[in-house]
Amino acid sequence: MSSIPAAADVLDPDVPVLPLPDVADRLAQPITRVHQALRDHHLLAVRRKGVLVVPAEFLTDAGEVVKGLPGTITVLNDSGFSPDEVMRWLFTADDTLPGRPIDALRGDRGREVKRRAQALAF
Repeated sequence: MSSIPAAADVLDPDVPVLPLPDVADRLAQPITRVHQALRDHHLLAVRRKGVLVVPAEFLTDAGEVVKGLPGTITVLNDSGFSPDEVMRWLFTADDTLPGRPIDALRGDRGREVKRRAQALAF
């Protein structure tokens, strides 16, 4: 079994995070599915104080992964971004969006976020 990938904790300490068992509960999935989503790069985790955690903003209030997040992560990975760089990009403000890419994804502006991610490959 492969290990679960994790980015360095490049997030602001104020970004709310959830330990993996809580992510599984919110998604109403077994924790093994969360592990597989991390291995498949559909979600990203960071290690905070020795514990794997996922930013709470990656999940909706309805208990789903934010629409467009897995595709955006894939585009950035395919462009050569490391997990640390993907995490940093998602949580760094972009005046042209405006706001952070994760906020735009949560606000149903996923196409624009994905376009910007694709443009980074060139």
